[in-house]
Amino acid sequence: MSDAVYPNPTSTALLVIDIQERLIGAMEPESAQRMVRQTALLIATAAEFGWPVVYSEQYSKGLGPTVESLRVPLEACGARRVEKVEFSCFRNASFAAEVMPMLPNHIIVVGMEAHICVLQTVTDLQARGHQIFVPLDAVSSRQADARDNGLALMARAGAVVTNAESVVFYALQRAGTERFKRLQALIK
Repeated sequence: MSDAVYPNPTSTALLVIDIQERLIGAMEPESAQRMVRQTALLIATAAEFGWPVVYSEQYSKGLGPTVESLRVPLEACGARRVEKVEFSCFRNASFAAEVMPMLPNHIIVVGMEAHICVLQTVTDLQARGHQIFVPLDAVSSRQADARDNGLALMARAGAVVTNAESVVFYALQRAGTERFKRLQALIK
């Protein structure tokens, strides 16, 4: 039953969607700050557990690269970058051909905008049999109601709407380990 609520700690991937320099300024500031902080925590968790990590950039020529505070840890953990113009990552030919075959069944999806690129990616992946987990504190949109609507639609499509700390602590399973100490230091 827990696999229906939490991602499998030994077989999960992290997908970071379009958290880019020129786009983030259009997001609600508090939501955007929380999204970046929680996404950094999830990247660190993925690195600790050896999960595959993929990040997309929507039309980077116009929207810029991934924000530096996330780009550095993404590159450090060997994350794969996908450039796209499609709203759904799945509809990008490179993602579909090269990334999809390496993804496990459980995928944590974070990023922006919740009601556009995140929503379309999540529904496409759910429709293809993946179980998607969306931490509500690691997604953002320009307006709160659009974000909330995107999360509701993802849940209706079968994604599990959760939060970053629940994902991290479920993966950890117990306190007192060195891994716990490293990740706990990031939770503030």
